[in-house]
Amino acid sequence: MTLVLNHVTKRFGKHTAVDDLSIEIPEKQMYGFLGGNGAGKTTTFRMILGLLDNTAGEILWDGEPIDYERSNIIGYLPEERGLYPKLKVREQLIYLGKLRGMDKTSAFKELEGWLERFGVPEYLDQKVEELSKGNQQKIQFISAVLHKPKLLILDEPFSGLDPINVEVLKKAVIDLKESGTSIVFSSHQMDHVEELCENLCILHKGSTVVEGSLRSIKHAYGKKNLVIHAGVSLDFLREFPGVTMFRKITEGCELQIENEAVSQTIFEELQGIGFIRKFDLEEPSLNDIFIEKVGASYE
Repeated sequence: MTLVLNHVTKRFGKHTAVDDLSIEIPEKQMYGFLGGNGAGKTTTFRMILGLLDNTAGEILWDGEPIDYERSNIIGYLPEERGLYPKLKVREQLIYLGKLRGMDKTSAFKELEGWLERFGVPEYLDQKVEELSKGNQQKIQFISAVLHKPKLLILDEPFSGLDPINVEVLKKAVIDLKESGTSIVFSSHQMDHVEELCENLCILHKGSTVVEGSLRSIKHAYGKKNLVIHAGVSLDFLREFPGVTMFRKITEGCELQIENEAVSQTIFEELQGIGFIRKFDLEEPSLNDIFIEKVGASYE
């Protein structure tokens, strides 16, 4: 089963929030959906969820429109969290499960299973406001997946979590993907997107600026990163032909270069000038690509 957006556009009066967006998210895949503030990500999510009508184009799940009757196939973790602080976890999540078509027994069983998995079974009868921010985040995540959605939209799922809980939640997301859930993943933390997503789309002012597999996007970018650690000054590389960025670090320098051939020229230039401890040619990071494509408008 596949989520497909065909030439989707959303206008608010004269403002175009999303402009002719076409993407496809297959089953068992996590799809990175990126963009700076105001790029159109949240508007797109709201159209997928049916909270906003698209001005043009179509949004299909398994070849059919997502209407109210099929909305239970979706789970959504919004960037702005929305739990009721005064309610107990049990009351709140069973209620949300029933809204998604679950019976009370099934919802309770799923809730217990997730609390056990996250190592917090004692939170069942605690009020949300009594929990730490990180543990509130776990409960919010459970609310999005309790009904076993076929399509899961995660907007900044790891924000506010310490590194240990990031790994716990990350493992849960990967397991959901492997079990067949299609996942749309949005984050400002590019390392998470690189680790989890094979394919991605970068939006800028409502339009697609990059779309495709992470591997092909990096290959098409062309530029490479080069890290050199040396016992001598490398300042002469600032103006070296083919070097597009020079950053001095404690043990040497980090460079961005136009292509792989430049690294060979630099390597030859370094021969005989002193001891080189490290010479490491790397693919560009997703962060490099994002900054170049989106630029100063990113906040």
